[in-house]
Amino acid sequence: MAAIVILSWWAGDFNLGSWLTPRRVANLQRFLGELRPWPIQQGDAGPVEVLDWAGSLWSSQGADALVTTLAISIVAIVIAGALGAFFSIFSARNLATAEPFLPGGRRPGKTVTYGWRSIVLVTRAGLVFVRAVPEYIWAFLFLALFGANAWPMVLALALHNTGILGKLSAELIENQDIRNSMALRGAGASRFQIIWASIFPQTLPRFLLYFFYRWETCVREATVLGMLGMASLGLLIVDGRARNHYDEMFYFILLGALLVLVGDFLSAMMRRFVRKA
Repeated sequence: MAAIVILSWWAGDFNLGSWLTPRRVANLQRFLGELRPWPIQQGDAGPVEVLDWAGSLWSSQGADALVTTLAISIVAIVIAGALGAFFSIFSARNLATAEPFLPGGRRPGKTVTYGWRSIVLVTRAGLVFVRAVPEYIWAFLFLALFGANAWPMVLALALHNTGILGKLSAELIENQDIRNSMALRGAGASRFQIIWASIFPQTLPRFLLYFFYRWETCVREATVLGMLGMASLGLLIVDGRARNHYDEMFYFILLGALLVLVGDFLSAMMRRFVRKA
């Protein structure tokens, strides 16, 4: 590992001496000064003036953008969770067969067997594809189709996370204890009955852990995707940067960080509850 780091440093031609040139130090000092709230930059402003400035930004833009960002993440993860759970049924190799969990008896023909294998292969390939394309690329494509609104962000996050949750859910099904499913199948239960009575109760707790974890990611990505020009905190961050209002830009960055922290906290609480349950 040390050799790889040294080789990368040498091959990448990194130069620490270029970091702290007088010009860059001056730019850094100016930038840090412009991050301060506008009342402080204007003079000796106290906490009251700073709070009034922050409250004005919150009421005029921040509150709506924060709620929009949160709503986008929730809608996206709900769609992703539903689609991921659905497609996991057709990508789990022990469930997507002609006779799932069949303990014995007549084996299906080759045509039926290869047909189910094709379904598994196509479904898995689709899940790989949608999660291999980054959310930013999906959002850029949907932006051209639907314009600058919330739907490109929702669909981009939903598609990418469908691939992730679909894969994880399929692995949950494949790694479950199959004895209950085999007993139900031996008693004549249908595929749907096995899913509802055996697979669903066994995999739900772990699926919820993955679900809330990916929601944390959606909260973060919904903020970032707004930089494409869609309504969220990211749009306000880009707007502040474009107008050289770095104090406003930093304020909205802090709002986004606060939203992510709250999302992480709620997700951790829910995952802890699921583990205990």
